[in-house]
Amino acid sequence: MTSRERVAQSLRHQPPDRVPVDFWSTREADQRLLAHLQLANREELLTAFGVDCRYIAGPKYTGPPLETDEAGNQRDLWGVSRRRLTLAGPDWQQSYWEVVESPLARCETSAEVAAYPGWPSPDWFDYSVVREQCLACGDACRVFEGDRLNRLAQLKPAMYLRGVEQILVDLRLAPDLFAALVGRIREFCLEYQRRTLEAAEGELDLLMTGDDFGTQHGLFISVADWRSALRPGFEAFIALAHQHDVPVMHHTCGSIVELLPEFVDCGLDVLQGLQPGTQGMDLPRLKREYGRDLAFQGGIGIQHALPRGTPEEVREEARQVLETMSPGGGYLAATSHAIQADVPPENVLALVEAYREFGG
Repeated sequence: MTSRERVAQSLRHQPPDRVPVDFWSTREADQRLLAHLQLANREELLTAFGVDCRYIAGPKYTGPPLETDEAGNQRDLWGVSRRRLTLAGPDWQQSYWEVVESPLARCETSAEVAAYPGWPSPDWFDYSVVREQCLACGDACRVFEGDRLNRLAQLKPAMYLRGVEQILVDLRLAPDLFAALVGRIREFCLEYQRRTLEAAEGELDLLMTGDDFGTQHGLFISVADWRSALRPGFEAFIALAHQHDVPVMHHTCGSIVELLPEFVDCGLDVLQGLQPGTQGMDLPRLKREYGRDLAFQGGIGIQHALPRGTPEEVREEARQVLETMSPGGGYLAATSHAIQADVPPENVLALVEAYREFGG
């Protein structure tokens, strides 16, 4: 069974020959693993770990130059300015981007949102590269990572453009402004998605969207607000992908169990994340109550055992997750988010060995 076949069979809720494996990690975590294992690149790492999925870069950006100012802050395609920050430990470094300027933070009306000169255009991309990217993945499951590129999302770009607190205030106190902002984001994303799917010419296996809706203890947007403000776009992403026979995987962190009936009703295929330790995200319950309608990816935490535990503790957590989630198919083994550079290589190796031992 090839990796493509293995993932497809699991997503059909049928047991494959073994549990499919995905591997999320940061660039710095990869560098630490490559040095430890004396491997040359990420592809060698994924092959050594038996990973079934490969993420394509997607359409090539050909739009206006993305500026970098004198301080090193970079603007993305939305016009949001970010700076690169670095955390460091005794034997690791991890960098990340922090927003330093939200260009729509001072807008007061939907007319000002509409007049923003920085809205991106789907014409700023070369889509002809997509099919070749898919074919270059060979027998691996081909995934388009629209979530990580902030090109298949609604709330995340809005948070970056407006500010996290302000966009949530807008949702209640300035609903017209919120609708105008999210509407423009959705318009861009859907056209970008449509062109990407058409360019893939049937060679794409899985499309990933992403928006975080939860905290450690619950939703940060009510179900009613989500239904009225975000469900239309969420459902439209899924419907468009399904028109091209491509299943959709949505990533969200946090406690989002209250939204799962909505996700199912929208036709979502795969829920990614399953952040352990968050309220209500009990894996046996999720598998029991939603395992017929949703496939799952994730569930192995990156906050506790992986960075701070022993290899034995990592192995035990992975065993529990695999034995809970894999029966009957409908599960892709993975961490709940990207492995960070503070995770000892020995713990990553213990995780991979657990996949092999308990994944069939």
